[in-house]
Amino acid sequence: MATLARMASMIETVFLDAGGVLIHPNFDRVAAALGNHGVATTGESLREVEPLAKRDLEDPSFVRTSDDESRGLAYFATVLRRAGIDIDDRVREALGELRAYHAAHNLWETADAGLVPFLLRLRARGLRRVVVSNANGTLHAHFDRLGLTPYFDAVFDSHVEKVEKPDPRFFEIALARSGSRKETTVHVGDFYEIDVVGARRAGLGAILLDPAGVNADRDCERVRTLDELASFLGA
Repeated sequence: MATLARMASMIETVFLDAGGVLIHPNFDRVAAALGNHGVATTGESLREVEPLAKRDLEDPSFVRTSDDESRGLAYFATVLRRAGIDIDDRVREALGELRAYHAAHNLWETADAGLVPFLLRLRARGLRRVVVSNANGTLHAHFDRLGLTPYFDAVFDSHVEKVEKPDPRFFEIALARSGSRKETTVHVGDFYEIDVVGARRAGLGAILLDPAGVNADRDCERVRTLDELASFLGA
C-alpha cells in the first residue's frame, strides 16, 4: 500500500516467513515419492500449479479452524489436485512417506539461488533479519543443515513457541525477543490470511510475496521476487 511504500526507508526489521518465502518444498522429492508408487508427475508440474493451490486455501474460516499441520496436509492435497492427480491409496502412501521425511528433516529444503545475496543486501542496508514461521519444531536444525542460520538475527518456530500465525501473539513474541519495534517492522509472507492478516493484527506492516501474480485483488503491498523485495526496502 502507498503508506507502507512511504515508510520503507524507516523499516529497521524484516520478519520473514520460512516456507514459501525463504525455502520451498522439494517438489522433485515429492514427484519421486509419487513415482515410486506408480503415480507419474514431475517436480516442475507441481511447482507450476502451487500458486493456484495456495490461493485455493485462502479461506478465512478454514484458517481460523485449522492448524499448521492440517493446513500442510490440505496444501499438498490441493497441489496434487491442481496437477490433475486423484488422491487414491497410492498417493496416500507416498504422502505418508513424505510426512515422515518432513517430521525428521523438513521437506521445505529448496532455496532460490538468489536467497543468500538477498539476505546480504538486507544486512548491508542495516536491516535486522528475523524468521517468523509456522513450522514443526525442526526449523532451527533445518536452517543449520542448509547453512542459513548465520544470515539471521533470530529464528522463531511456531511449534517451539506454542503459538502460530495468524495469532498476533506469535509476532509479539518475535518483536520482544528480537528487540524490534512494531512501528519499524514489516512482515513478509506468502499467505494473505495467515501472514498479512496476522501481522496487521499485531500492528505490523505486511508484504505478500506473490510470484505468479494470483493476488492482484489483495489490499496489501505485493512483490514477485526477493530481489524486488530488497529494492522495495532500499537494500
